Amino acid sequence: QGAPQRGAERDLGARLSPEGEVGLGWMELDAPRQRWCPHAGFSAPAPSPGRCSASAAKSLLFRFLPILRWLPRYPVKDWLLGDIASGFSVGIMHLPQGLAYALLAGLPPVTGLYSSFYPVFLYFFFGTSRHNSVGPFAVISVMIGSVTESLLPSENFLVSVDGSNTTIIDEKARDAARVDLVATITILSGIFQVALGLLQFGFVVTYLSDPLVRGYTTAASVHVLISQLKNVFGVSLGEYSGPLSLFKTFIEICKKLPQTNVGTLVTSIIAMVAIFIVKELNHKFSSKLPMPIPIELITIIISTGISYGVNLKSKFGISVVGDIPSGLKPPTLPSTTYFGQVVGNAFAIAIVGYAICISLGKIFALKHGYKVDSNQELIALGLCNFLGGFFQCFAISCSMSRSLVQEGTGGNSQVAGVISSLVILVTILKIGELFRDLPKAILSAIIIVNLKGMFKQFTDFRTLWRSNRVDLMIWIVTFVATLLLNLDIGLGASVAFALLTVIFRTQLPHYSLLGRVPDTEVYKDVAEYQKVKEVPGVKIFRSSSTLYFANVEMYAEALKKKSGINVDRLIEKKKKALKKLKKHPAQGATTSHMVKPCLPPSLQDMEAECNGPGIAVIELSGEENSAPAEPTLHSLGLPQPDFHAVILDFSSLNFVDTVSIKIMKNIFRDFHEIEVDVFVASCPASVLAQLERGNFFSSTITKQCFFPSVHDAVLHISGEQHTASVRTCPGCPHCRHGEGQPSRPLPSSQSPQAHRSTKL
Repeated sequence: QGAPQRGAERDLGARLSPEGEVGLGWMELDAPRQRWCPHAGFSAPAPSPGRCSASAAKSLLFRFLPILRWLPRYPVKDWLLGDIASGFSVGIMHLPQGLAYALLAGLPPVTGLYSSFYPVFLYFFFGTSRHNSVGPFAVISVMIGSVTESLLPSENFLVSVDGSNTTIIDEKARDAARVDLVATITILSGIFQVALGLLQFGFVVTYLSDPLVRGYTTAASVHVLISQLKNVFGVSLGEYSGPLSLFKTFIEICKKLPQTNVGTLVTSIIAMVAIFIVKELNHKFSSKLPMPIPIELITIIISTGISYGVNLKSKFGISVVGDIPSGLKPPTLPSTTYFGQVVGNAFAIAIVGYAICISLGKIFALKHGYKVDSNQELIALGLCNFLGGFFQCFAISCSMSRSLVQEGTGGNSQVAGVISSLVILVTILKIGELFRDLPKAILSAIIIVNLKGMFKQFTDFRTLWRSNRVDLMIWIVTFVATLLLNLDIGLGASVAFALLTVIFRTQLPHYSLLGRVPDTEVYKDVAEYQKVKEVPGVKIFRSSSTLYFANVEMYAEALKKKSGINVDRLIEKKKKALKKLKKHPAQGATTSHMVKPCLPPSLQDMEAECNGPGIAVIELSGEENSAPAEPTLHSLGLPQPDFHAVILDFSSLNFVDTVSIKIMKNIFRDFHEIEVDVFVASCPASVLAQLERGNFFSSTITKQCFFPSVHDAVLHISGEQHTASVRTCPGCPHCRHGEGQPSRPLPSSQSPQAHRSTKL
């Protein structure tokens, strides 16, 4: 149906909807194929040819293959040249980083090239970010490296040389076993990511707050730095895993500093200085350079040539990469032996990799004005890992440095990614074997220099100290826990601590008494605003957090404390007085008689005037067919509160549980005992429904005490007080406000006759 007619149906539905449930009417009218009839309400869904229609299948296909949506609209003339230049630039970066991050993961260098090709090519079909450069990433690589070193240490592959007592490491057997192990981790990570994406669990990354991610990546960069020092100094170390492994490695490096290989150290320092200087120049003159100077690739080519020409390995003992097989490998099934041992690590890698990828994607999407589908990104990353695992790839994520280069060199779409993957493909097929004499110290230098951006995150200390101390605590705890407990256990401990801070903050919310801003319907904290005044006789109480089992008792205590009276003590005194009254019924009878006090002559005349001529006033005794009046605080000789109503502002609530419902009932009961009415304002509809299901309402607690706003509740209370104070004596000028005492007049808009307070 057309839009005007549909709008008319919505208005009609709102008018005819029982109890004014406009929201329900909107929801039902928006349901597909629902029909509204003014007499019969909603009809059954119109018959459809089938649930799996062609349009639904097409929509599903476009959702899981975003390339079908954007590629037909690709502006070839405007974007193609920029994407080609950007893809070539990023491909040049992929080559050295792939080799380096494979070394970081404890794998043969060629696996880094595979991880720079297969996942990047697959992301072209499934990804939604136009600027993310997926592939090997330092943090993910070091997480994988910690697993390979703990489950398959080099000591497990020692073999004797020619039957002698001398042993060496069988690197081929070790590398083959580690490749199989990492393939298992990668496939499991992909399964987790795809499953979470299909279940629409893309929000799971929200549990990794920005301070947590930054603290974690900063600690991971320290792990990366320490792990590469052995290649910088040219010393051999034992492999440690588990808690405190970082410190054990660092201590062993310090002990072996006298054994430093001078040639390796000099090579590392020269490479780091050269790469650092050129990168700074690239950053400074980024607006003038058509593309960044590929200093990493230049360094690799030059160092490989020098190493091959001078024979650095034999003359100076400098360790080199070794053989890099050319060509692609057929897919292989990973071993299922390690599934149970690495499932936790795989889940952590899946979450961290996705968190980094989606955060970068959203930054670029916001900058360039397009949308990134978080669930589809999770599926895309999962498919890249799952399928890549069969081709000897390790888990991937997004690199900030490569993504910035892709954006800065004119990249506009995923085409830049597929161009970079083709550059790596050519390298794998023809060029890779030429880098067998590349010194490992050069790769370590590339890794260390690329950590500069992560080490800049130490400046978060100053920012978080000024803005939010709790976030600073999360950052510090995450950083320290990751350093002490290693990357996997540290991540779990950090997430647990971050969630605990949320619980503590909801347990200790800010409680406030509200007052009215003069001549407005706005109510603010009386402790924070000078001109705000409390409503006479009314206490308006608000909490900054929702109510649940962990904080509802503190809510009740804070309410009683803010009210200014000891409610529990007053109830206890009332109970004692009632017990005493039952023990002395004669005394209670005398006190409970309605004795008319002697009035002064002037007031007697006033009363006669009010009653009018010919009207007889008959005083009924409390003994004649009337139940005795319930004792009050005044009749019992107890102090009365200086307020007669409490308004609970529920605007901050988003859910309640059974414990909070029970405590709320107690609040109503306790204040009723001391003759104070309790009202609720701004209660969300979802919370109201939960109260109904929790049997909150009864004969003593009804929906008549619920109001849509604090101001409505105040008007209702003021109206009842005004009505109670006015005696029904027409034409009497003396007792219009009761007992001859002046009361505050209500504006015409607030009078009970002119304003009917809205109740839920």
